[in-house]
Amino acid sequence: MIIEMFNFWWFFWVFVSAGLIVGLYFALKNAPIVAQKGVLFAILVVGLLLHFLKAYIPPYSVDESRMLRDSWFINICGANVALFPFIFLSKNAHLKDYMFYIGVISGFIAILYPIEPIEKIDQTAEFWDIIRFYYHHWELITVPLLMVLLKLHSISYKRVLSAPIGLLALMLFIMLNQLFQSELGFIPLRSEDFFKINYKNTSYIWGPKTSDGIGKFLASLCPNFFKVVPVGQFAGQEKYWPWFWLIFPAFILVTPLAFALSIVFDSKNFANDVKRLKVRLTVRGKGK
Repeated sequence: MIIEMFNFWWFFWVFVSAGLIVGLYFALKNAPIVAQKGVLFAILVVGLLLHFLKAYIPPYSVDESRMLRDSWFINICGANVALFPFIFLSKNAHLKDYMFYIGVISGFIAILYPIEPIEKIDQTAEFWDIIRFYYHHWELITVPLLMVLLKLHSISYKRVLSAPIGLLALMLFIMLNQLFQSELGFIPLRSEDFFKINYKNTSYIWGPKTSDGIGKFLASLCPNFFKVVPVGQFAGQEKYWPWFWLIFPAFILVTPLAFALSIVFDSKNFANDVKRLKVRLTVRGKGK
């Protein structure tokens, strides 16, 4: 799959995505703040509308069960598409930091490793969905990145924990989506296959997909006590705790990535704080 991925279309979409970000930056660089905010918000609104309009294109329009299931916000990027317009309008610095960190990281990974387009059986018939896929992940990178580059929001390395905490909160949002889908009949109840991790397991909510490398890696970061049923008739049997098992992987993996991004965009404050810390340690050392 890796070898097949690096074809003409992979390079095409990567360069188009990057080119649009650069072009949009220079187009908005000297524009009034109202215009900058208006364009970025419009990009997010188009993405939200496109999420629902995908019900009218293949593969969703020809598969009612998939259309009903996927019209909800069932994965990390899909949930962010739903929430980003509201976060963009908010004045909460922690939420906007989360938007930047998770948007850039998740969108970047999705465009560089576009599993969904690669796995499509009929690329021609589902061409419009491929465009939809790239637009959604492009917007997740573009709006938060330009929001910072255009100085509509300032990143702080001191708020870096907004990334893992926000991601875990998003996972709860995804879980609630899936529970509502089950209760309302859009998808079968999970209780039918209690021990099958891969059954309706969006974004690894119910446990790692051990059939792929990512799942195995995430499982290695999870403490053993989150991998077994603690009480009841199934006590001691292997069963990842829904959502809870993601806590350690989220903090271990996301925090360093978010911190690296924060240093790039908040380097002056970080450098000044390091200097102050060195001065304090020097003064204390001399005092002893």
